[in-house]
Amino acid sequence: MNKTCMCKKFSEKHKNDFKKTIQEALKVLNKKNFYMIIHGASFPSRKNKDTGFGTYNSDAAKEFIEFANNMGFNGLQLGPDGKTKAVDSSPYTATLFSNNPLFIDLFQLATKEFGELLTEETCQKIANNNPSQDNYTAYEYSYKEYNKALREAFRTYKTKNDKQVKSLNKEFEKFVERNSLWLEKDSIYEALSVKHGNDYWPIWDDELDKKLYCPGHQFTQEQADQRMLEIKEKFGEEIQFYQFVQFLAYMQKQNTRKYLEKKEMKTIADAQVAFSDRDFWANQYYFMEDYYLGCPPDFFSEDGQAWGFPVMDPDKVFNPDGTLGDGGKILKARFEKMFEENPGGVRIDHIIGLIDPYIYKKNHLPKPKEGAARLYSSPEHEELGKYAIPSEETLNHEVSCDNEHRITNLSDDQVKQYARVLEKIVIQSAAEKGIDKESIICEDLGTVTNPVLEVMDKLELSGLRVTEFVDPEVENHPYRVKNTGHIHWVMIGSHDNAPLVSWVDEVYSQNKVWQHAENLAEDLKPSSMEEFKQELVKNRSKFITAKFAELFASSAENIQVFFADFFGMNQRYNQPGTSGDQNWSLRVPNNYECFYFDQLAKGEAMNLPQALVMAIESKGAKFSGKHKELIKKLQNYEEFFGKN
Repeated sequence: MNKTCMCKKFSEKHKNDFKKTIQEALKVLNKKNFYMIIHGASFPSRKNKDTGFGTYNSDAAKEFIEFANNMGFNGLQLGPDGKTKAVDSSPYTATLFSNNPLFIDLFQLATKEFGELLTEETCQKIANNNPSQDNYTAYEYSYKEYNKALREAFRTYKTKNDKQVKSLNKEFEKFVERNSLWLEKDSIYEALSVKHGNDYWPIWDDELDKKLYCPGHQFTQEQADQRMLEIKEKFGEEIQFYQFVQFLAYMQKQNTRKYLEKKEMKTIADAQVAFSDRDFWANQYYFMEDYYLGCPPDFFSEDGQAWGFPVMDPDKVFNPDGTLGDGGKILKARFEKMFEENPGGVRIDHIIGLIDPYIYKKNHLPKPKEGAARLYSSPEHEELGKYAIPSEETLNHEVSCDNEHRITNLSDDQVKQYARVLEKIVIQSAAEKGIDKESIICEDLGTVTNPVLEVMDKLELSGLRVTEFVDPEVENHPYRVKNTGHIHWVMIGSHDNAPLVSWVDEVYSQNKVWQHAENLAEDLKPSSMEEFKQELVKNRSKFITAKFAELFASSAENIQVFFADFFGMNQRYNQPGTSGDQNWSLRVPNNYECFYFDQLAKGEAMNLPQALVMAIESKGAKFSGKHKELIKKLQNYEEFFGKN
């Protein structure tokens, strides 16, 4: 199949008709949401405008959004979009409030809308010298070059005096005032990073700088106020530069949101469990002094996982009368911002961290014998017992304190106490922004304790069901999508999983394909189960399509597909527990449309019409008989896409 020819054949007429057909099929299968998972850095660029890092704000991103929309997607699940560190590209250790400057489309800054703050020559030079491969970011290069370019834009802003720049200035002043809660602290931190020559505050050599926002901690408020005046006087330009960059990021994000609304596409934000160094410094008064968030010992780590993330002090989250404390107000402001910017909702990473977090003592391993325990579930703990929700008499003493079945038989009142952060902060924030709790997605993979299960059940919150995790030998396995409840989100894998084609190759190489094929055949073609099973075993491409089809055949109303799975890519986005240049760097190729059809020809990309036909036919002859015309239209596109 000639990929160039296939791209040309997918005309506007085809796109419009195909989109309507897919939407009809999704409606027939009772699917409310069909979202693509794609982190900001992974968006493609136009070939001659690739500055080494993806963004949802560029013209190329808008073209890709239209492509995804034409393929039937009605939304995008983004990754965390906070500012990352120079030495760490992971979005899951990024800032809670400040946006990543790397998501600014530099070429837009050369337009009249942005006062021509940059020249085309500056932007083009960065693109021309981009050292990255087509579908990978060049993080270190982009981090440095963006900083240079944005400083050039700031200098232009400060010296230029035309009508457009004056208009930007008015909007900038409003932005600074409106976001004072977090923007001042974040920009002061940037100034201190310049002062100390690094952006990791624990190694700064000035104790007052470290504790600037810690009232009554070693220093008086008068000393802190005086230091603040000194910082603003000496580093005023640096502070304003940081604020201006955040303003540009905000402006572009608003423009992108307007475009998404026109396309009737929504975005879901991703709330990481971690606090960045910047947020830790700015809000350390609200954190516990001697404990960090981590994971208990398990099959993968006999000593547990020492994440080193700070833990909000429960006494600072809620006041004795149940109202929000100052720490709780910070959390609420964070979720308010996310819901305001993402009408599709929020995915909460490691939901256990908001309900039943496991914490360990500073300078110790995250093991129970060294003082680690679950914050709200340890009545017997010498230090943490005062925060416990259940009593010691209700514990299951047959298992260790870190076990997910340690807490049983919770009362309704106790479940409500475990649910306080979700009810009074997350759900309340969503409601205030006109978003219902159906748009709150809880990442409940891995260890999930009984309190977490009961809170999610009581609040009727959706979780994630990943089919790559299914055990084919267990009939009622929770990740076999036929067992999935309608409110949950089903997917093959996410950013932490092996891409589908790699997973399938492993299934075949380890001779597990028969077990998986039997389940797929039982769920998708029970009337000709043995024949279909044989076909799946022999035809790898048909097996891949069947893995997509089971998502649509499930009772779940919500589906997510990771971009690497959609395109049939074999590169992994992130390998948990490792670090390196390849993590967090995979991108959609710039020639994505041709690449997609090329991968279809190989039988590796998502053949959507074929998967939908399988899903409709899985409902039985009576159901599929009602939708003969729809099946026929989908089958016509099967031929166009390449029938396996």
